[in-house]
Amino acid sequence: MASEGIGAMLRHKRVLAASLIGTAVEFYDFYIYATAASLIFPSLFFPSSSPTAQLMASYGSLALAFFARPLGAAVFGHYGDRIGRKATLVTSLMLMGGSTLAIGFLPTYQMIGWWAPLILCILRFGQGLGLGGEWGGAALLAVENAPPGWRARFGMFPQLGAPVGFIAANGLFLILGMFLTDEDFFAWGWRLPFLGSAVLVILGLWIRLKLTETPEFAAAKAEAPPPAVPLATLFQNHLGAAIAGTFACAACFAVYYIATAWALGYGTTALKIDRETFLAIQLGAILFMAFSIILAGWWADRSSPTRVLAWGCLGTVAMGVIFGPAMGTGALLPIFLILSLALFLMGFVYGPLGAYLPHLFPVQLRYTGASFAFNLGGIIGGALAPIVATWLIAARGVELVGLYMTAVALVSLVGLWFTSRTNERDAVR
Repeated sequence: MASEGIGAMLRHKRVLAASLIGTAVEFYDFYIYATAASLIFPSLFFPSSSPTAQLMASYGSLALAFFARPLGAAVFGHYGDRIGRKATLVTSLMLMGGSTLAIGFLPTYQMIGWWAPLILCILRFGQGLGLGGEWGGAALLAVENAPPGWRARFGMFPQLGAPVGFIAANGLFLILGMFLTDEDFFAWGWRLPFLGSAVLVILGLWIRLKLTETPEFAAAKAEAPPPAVPLATLFQNHLGAAIAGTFACAACFAVYYIATAWALGYGTTALKIDRETFLAIQLGAILFMAFSIILAGWWADRSSPTRVLAWGCLGTVAMGVIFGPAMGTGALLPIFLILSLALFLMGFVYGPLGAYLPHLFPVQLRYTGASFAFNLGGIIGGALAPIVATWLIAARGVELVGLYMTAVALVSLVGLWFTSRTNERDAVR
C-alpha cells in the first residue's frame, strides 16, 4: 500500500510538471509574438504608411492565430479523443516550437518585401494551430489524473503556464533591452527569444514523452470505441454546452490581451513610457495573476468552478469601467495598479477553466469539446481586442477601452448562466 501511494504521488508530480511546463513553453512562444507585435514587428515587417497603420497591421497578424486555434482544436481534438492525450500533446508542442523557431530566422520587409509579412502570417497561423491543440490536452492531462476533490487545483497547473510563459517572454525582452542598444535590438536582438524557444521545446518534449495515458481516457476507450468523428458528435449532441463554454471563456482573453499586448503598445507609443519601464510594470502585475490562479483553484474545489468564474466576471465588469481612465492618466502608479487589478481578476476568469470546460463533455469528447470552446472563446474575447481598443482610441479616446472588457465579461456571464441552468457536468469533487 505504501509503495502504491508513493507511485501515485510520483505520477501526479510528473503529470503536473508536464502540464505546467508544456503550457508554459507554448504560451511563451505565443506571448513573445504578442510582445514583438506591439514593439518590433510594425516597423520591421509592414510597409511604412503611418505608425498607427503599421501597428494595426501587426495586431492583425497577432489576431490571425486566434482564428487558427479552433482549427487546431478540431484537428488535435479529433486525434486526442480517438488515439489519446499524450501523442497529440507531443505533436502540438513540436508544431508550435517549429513555427516560433522559423520566425527567428525570417527576413524583414526591407529585405524581401511583401514576402516577409506573408510568411510571418503563415508562421503565426502555425503557432495558432499548435496552441489550439495544446490547452485542451494539457487540461485533460491534469484533471483526468486528479484525485477526488482536487480537480480544480490540478486543473490550475496548465493555467499557471500562462503567467510563467509571460514572465519568461517579457523578462527576456526586458533583459535584452537593458543590455542592447535600440539599433542592435531591432537589427538582431529581437530574434533571440524566438531562437531560444528551441531549448524550451526540447525540455517540454523530454518531459511529455515520459507520460502514460490518463486513467479516465483509457477506461472510457476500453468500455466503448471513440466516435468516428468527435467534432460531428459534439455538434450533434452537445452543441449547447460548446456554445455556452465558448462564451464563458471569452472574458479571460479580453482581459489578458488588453492588459498585455494593447497596453504595451499604447504605453510605449501614445504615452511615451520607456519600453523597459513598461515591461517591468507588466512583469510586476502578472504576479497578481499567478497568485489569483492558485487562489481560484482552491476556491473552485471548495465551491464550484462556475461560481468562481461568475464572481471573476462580475469583478471584470466593474474593473472595465475604470480601466481606460486609469490608463489615460499616463502616470506609472495608476497604470501599475489598474494592470495589477485586471490581471488579478484574470486569474478568476481563467484559473477554473481547466476544471470547468472538460466536465461539460463526456470523456470521449472532452479533448474536442474543451479545446473547441476555449479557442473559439479566444476569437470572441482576444483576437480583436487590441484592434478594437486601438480603434476606440482613434474614435472616442482611451476612456472607452475598458468597456470592451466589460462587454465581453457580460457575454461570459451568459454562458456560465446557461451551463448552470442546464446542469452540465460542473462538479469537481
